[in-house]
Amino acid sequence: LSNINKIIPVDNDAEITIEANPNSIDIERFNGYQQAGINRISIGVQSFQADKLVKLGRIHNPKEAFTAGKLAKTLNLRSFNLDLMHGLPSQCIDDAIYDLKQAIVIDPPHLSWYQLTIEPNTLFSSKPPVLPDDDKLWEIYQQGHQLLTKHGYQQYETSAYAKKGFQCEHNLNYWRFGDYLGIGCGAHGKLTQSDGKIIRTIKTRHPKGYLEGRYLDKYYEVPKQELPFEFFMNRFRLFEPVPKYEFEQRTYLSLQIVDKQITMAIEKGYLIEDEQNWQITEHGKLFLNSLLEFFL
Repeated sequence: LSNINKIIPVDNDAEITIEANPNSIDIERFNGYQQAGINRISIGVQSFQADKLVKLGRIHNPKEAFTAGKLAKTLNLRSFNLDLMHGLPSQCIDDAIYDLKQAIVIDPPHLSWYQLTIEPNTLFSSKPPVLPDDDKLWEIYQQGHQLLTKHGYQQYETSAYAKKGFQCEHNLNYWRFGDYLGIGCGAHGKLTQSDGKIIRTIKTRHPKGYLEGRYLDKYYEVPKQELPFEFFMNRFRLFEPVPKYEFEQRTYLSLQIVDKQITMAIEKGYLIEDEQNWQITEHGKLFLNSLLEFFL
């Protein structure tokens, strides 16, 4: 961070976040993070139940997770986040709500609440566990959303809730299709060139290759025909109005290119619009994948 500040004029009010596992957190480390300039910590709790943590392959226990959250609460941080997951193997509705209630006791300014998805080339992919069905997932979401709303959390993005004024700056930039520089091992980046080309970068994933100086794994231009989908895939995850000018500003494409798709989305009840903005509807939030298919 000291070297970055020598090279890049980082804003004094910049949000600087570090991700941490609950079992790697103690007061000395937290104080060290703050002295280095970090003002926000995201803690990978995932669950407050021992059996669920074991199934997820996590190495911390519920007590460590709760202690880490309470410790973060005592520090003079700008904000802190707890990561939780739902839709876990053999998870019932009460299990999912219990995890949220434990998080609410800690009272983090920001809470990420993700549904578990099975990724290719993972243990879960090769040996799929029994996951809650769609009806149970829907009930978990409904009850969890009501509970979080009752306790002052606003859902501002598909998987993110925050107290007023504590939305994650990184999330907002990312989902508004802003640029970001990926520096470290395995980091992704998105950069808009002066000629309007949008470049995505992926750094070398394996630490050995990175340490040997092979930093860049992929560097490619996003094809223009894919930009509408890329823009809306990000932008419609946020539940705020989407200014129409942002589409042209961020993609360098004309609004006319998406007129037909926008009209179909409005007819389906996924979107509403006025002269300045598009706004995803409650119906659209529930069928986000169907909405995005219009732009493929």
